[in-house]
Amino acid sequence: MSLKTFHIVFVTASVLLAFGFGVWSIMAWLDSHRAVDLVLGVGSLLAGVGLVIYGRYVFRKLKNISYL
Repeated sequence: MSLKTFHIVFVTASVLLAFGFGVWSIMAWLDSHRAVDLVLGVGSLLAGVGLVIYGRYVFRKLKNISYL
């Protein structure tokens, strides 16, 4: 597995996990109004945005490298 393929798989999975956990935490905050749920939700959503930015940067940098 090449570096490019690894990054595609790993960054995609990380983005989905971060956004999924962020939405789940925000939904938990709407039910319980606990501050920790809000902090975790917002933090996870920000991490997801950061991972999208990182992924775009890496994919542009590795555009000339094969997937194999």
